[in-house]
Amino acid sequence: MRKAIDELAAENLVVRRQGKGTFVATHAERHTQYRFLRLVPEGGEQANEGPAERRIIDCKRTRATADVARALSLRAGDAVLQVRRVLSFAGTPTILEDLWLPGGPFKGLTAERLNSYNGAMYALFETEFGVRMVRAEEKIKAVLPDAEQRGLLQTGAQTPLLSVERTAYTYNDLPMELRRGLYLTDTHYYRNALN
Repeated sequence: MRKAIDELAAENLVVRRQGKGTFVATHAERHTQYRFLRLVPEGGEQANEGPAERRIIDCKRTRATADVARALSLRAGDAVLQVRRVLSFAGTPTILEDLWLPGGPFKGLTAERLNSYNGAMYALFETEFGVRMVRAEEKIKAVLPDAEQRGLLQTGAQTPLLSVERTAYTYNDLPMELRRGLYLTDTHYYRNALN
């Protein structure tokens, strides 16, 4: 039992509090808030640039295309919520993300709600929609931006971007989010710890 709890704690799924016990971790807690954000400033995590500034470009209900439906275990044409946002660090646009969420579990999620929420997006999903992301799979490659992406990230046509496609899962390996991000890595690097 102790070994299992140690493994859960190592994966940040539970939190130990001295003198109080062991509790299920939430995305609202500081050490798990940005659990799936792997972009680190060149100076390391100690380089204090503050939290990411978010700007929601679009948030709309639409129908799942075949590739989005496949990633989210839906049928093509099922309702999904599509969100586009830009994350900036120290005032510099650094990440452009497109997200797709199944329509049912996220009914009522709007651009206004996303803009007004101060915490991590996964904490919002957890507290208001009862959806907890417990793991993610990613595919990474280098790409060049198109004209619209260059405008949103304020970069040149020949600036390479890191394309990260992530599928995030809740319990029972149920996919709940498809996220396609473009990362500007001239002042940041993508860090991953392998066990």
